[in-house]
Amino acid sequence: MSKLDSKIPAGPLADKWTNHKNHMNLVSPNNRDKIDVIVVGTGLAGGSAAATLAEQGYNVKAFCYQDSPRRAHSIAAQGGINAAKNYQGDGDSTYRLFYDTIKGGDYRSREANVYRLAEVSANIIDQCVSQGVPFGRDYGGQLDNRSFGGVQVKRTFYAKGQTGQQLLLGAYSAMSRQIGKGRIKMYNRHEMLDLVLVDGKARGIIARNLVTGEIERHSAHAVVIASGGYGNVYFLSTNAMGSNVSAAWKIHKKGAYFANPCYVQIHPTCIPVHGTQQSKLTLMSESLRNSGRIWVPKNIEDAVAIREGKLKAENIAPENRDYYLERRYPAFGNLVPRDVASRAAKERCDAGYGIENNDTKEGVYLDFSTEIQKKGKEAAIEKNIHNPTEQQIYDLGKAWIEEKYGNLFVMYEKITGENPYVTPMKIYPAVHYTMGGVWVDYNLQSTIPGCFVIGEANFSDHGANRLGASALMQGLADGYFVLPYTIADYLSADIRTGAIPTNTAEFDQAEQEVNDKVNFFMTNKGSHSVDYFHKKLGHIMWNKVGMGRTPEGLREAIQEIDEVKKDFWQNVKVLGEANSMNPELEKAFRVADFIELGQLMAMDALNREESCGGHFRWDHATPEGEAERDDELYKFVSTWEYQGNDIKQEVLHKEDLIYENIEVKTRSYK
Repeated sequence: MSKLDSKIPAGPLADKWTNHKNHMNLVSPNNRDKIDVIVVGTGLAGGSAAATLAEQGYNVKAFCYQDSPRRAHSIAAQGGINAAKNYQGDGDSTYRLFYDTIKGGDYRSREANVYRLAEVSANIIDQCVSQGVPFGRDYGGQLDNRSFGGVQVKRTFYAKGQTGQQLLLGAYSAMSRQIGKGRIKMYNRHEMLDLVLVDGKARGIIARNLVTGEIERHSAHAVVIASGGYGNVYFLSTNAMGSNVSAAWKIHKKGAYFANPCYVQIHPTCIPVHGTQQSKLTLMSESLRNSGRIWVPKNIEDAVAIREGKLKAENIAPENRDYYLERRYPAFGNLVPRDVASRAAKERCDAGYGIENNDTKEGVYLDFSTEIQKKGKEAAIEKNIHNPTEQQIYDLGKAWIEEKYGNLFVMYEKITGENPYVTPMKIYPAVHYTMGGVWVDYNLQSTIPGCFVIGEANFSDHGANRLGASALMQGLADGYFVLPYTIADYLSADIRTGAIPTNTAEFDQAEQEVNDKVNFFMTNKGSHSVDYFHKKLGHIMWNKVGMGRTPEGLREAIQEIDEVKKDFWQNVKVLGEANSMNPELEKAFRVADFIELGQLMAMDALNREESCGGHFRWDHATPEGEAERDDELYKFVSTWEYQGNDIKQEVLHKEDLIYENIEVKTRSYK
């Protein structure tokens, strides 16, 4: 059987998941405590999966490199989570969410997987409400919704600007209950460094205790990877600085195919880069695009004056502002998908209209003055204030904005020192999310039997571009409502297997390989820090494998990353000791993986001779600067097989994408 058998069930689209569940093998409750499952990563996907599997009765070993699952990067998600509840009565449905997701992904995702995601989305909200997640509510007490980019309905549930944090606390509370029962054994401050295969099946991992430095062996009947995405390959991104690709890359090197690595999402509303020494970028929630209008000065001399500090944004008259998203995409305006909004911002800044006084003059405004006026007038009418003053209108409108987005405005002011109620926010696109990842079938199993991958770590249901507020939806869908069914079908053959021993040749070899690499890093007489190489890689990636790509730039990137790789293994210097806490040693392992992945990303982008979603080739663009897909030749999932240390030797396999329920057409938001 082909390793790219996606195992999509037969039958009508709306019935596939139900019929599939009805015919899967099960593990009876009295047999589940005979089976061990390792879960690597405890964000929304891993945390929900660990809690659900443990509640079902399996023995779960959960690993996170943070000091607590509550510190997983899912906590940083701000804006909301999508679900097809149609609480607003504005025409939403399971099909509408399915269609918006396929279209938003530029027709490069699996039809069956996306429909399942839309189908189970409604259950997620019920689950989280039951856990006590404090979703925003309207005046009547019903759950409130707001809009996100790429849609024309309100389907995004939110908890102010802290949605990820509140959802993660819900999953963590479910985990904590199972930890208290002894069904989850929690390994905080541990990092997976290799996957162990026994007879071709995933049977355990090698992990490093990040506090003591001890190398440990852990066995299980199945391994679940839920370690997030790889945006930090660019060095600067909105991801937490510890976010990395190592768990996913390690299983790739053991036989799991890696899919669509070139699909990277550039988020349009990030605080711009301030200088060359910056090591982290800060995201401003996409929810702000509900109320903010994005613009740059119409006159280039005004943009220059703003950069030089001679003119303030609030002093530019509305008629001298270019609300370029509303101008170019009138049907969706400021709520176009992220890839479209990001490229539009880059186009304006490249043309000289950027407003930020940084090295690259890149930045645009996100302005709330119109919404403050609108909501202020509405509030005055509600309060029976006749002929309100301008100050009253402003105060009432500001109060409405503060209630909706207050913590985001506070965060922005603390970082920039500017009051966003008066001076519009400065934003610019930045690396945020990765749609590519480990290839999985309909059951979320990789090409390694017994190795499942969920959440952002897999190649996702989002195609070439993720719609806002769908990351949390996919993570919780996989963990709560998909994996617990599909992994049982695999584990049903293991009820007589017994405990997996760790004193075997396979574990010996895997541990030895890890120790050899530790010894290399600790003894190499190099002259440069790990960050030195990470920054070099990030510079190449952003400039040549970033928002806009060319064949020439991609070829240069492949060669230049080769040179960085050789330099890294010759000249990296890791301080400290191996048998203790050593963040530099942790980073060395991670950056070694980023370098190899970066090269594969450039190869994948060079191979995909079209523009789609987050992958934009300047040689495949319309005269208006929009993405130009090639559905005849590239309507497939690019899936790469590891062939050894030379990444340029990886073999490409293709999974054709077949659409039976929607019409594939040019994506338009005009």
